[in-house]
Amino acid sequence: MFYRTDQPHGLPHNPFNALVVPRPIGWISTVDRDGRANLAPYSFFNAVAYTPPQVVFSGTGPHGAGGGLKDSIQNVIDTGEFVCNFVSVALDEAMNQSSSAAPRGVDEFEVAGLTKAPSELVKPPRVKESLAHLECTLLQVIELATLDPVAAPNRLVIGKVVGVHIDDTVLTDGRVDMAKLRPLARLGYMDYAPITEVFEMQRPSWPPGA
Repeated sequence: MFYRTDQPHGLPHNPFNALVVPRPIGWISTVDRDGRANLAPYSFFNAVAYTPPQVVFSGTGPHGAGGGLKDSIQNVIDTGEFVCNFVSVALDEAMNQSSSAAPRGVDEFEVAGLTKAPSELVKPPRVKESLAHLECTLLQVIELATLDPVAAPNRLVIGKVVGVHIDDTVLTDGRVDMAKLRPLARLGYMDYAPITEVFEMQRPSWPPGA
């Protein structure tokens, strides 16, 4: 099939999300201006640069019927800081619990039964149960194209990673061991998948065969 994105596709659910997969989950913790913690997963999340290390996440839509940006994005704009908490398979239910559209000011750490751990360089707390964390400071917020700036505002957050936490239990011979880390990947619709098998390929030399 083929469909134009500005016309109905005729399917029961939007296939776009199911075609750009697998995606890492950005489990973003922030605090608001009053110091209240917020935690939410974002499926549009990735690393985008090595030096300095940078990550991005984006959110679509207002905060509930009252409008306004999603809490995570508004908090980052207000405070300039956030933490990316790693989502392993063991934390799937807790991550999902933190995705509900709770009213502003609700502490999703408590909703999901998670423990706050202090960060080293930023104010937002980390998810203690997570096996890795990226402490980030805001570099830029970009207003993306949208069909409705009120009902569906799109914002892209670019953050500089200023601190990295890695649980020693997932290190093998100085490398992060995926079999121990067990990342959870976001697929399309409401689908997820564990990373259970890993293989390695060396980058080819140039010219070929050299």
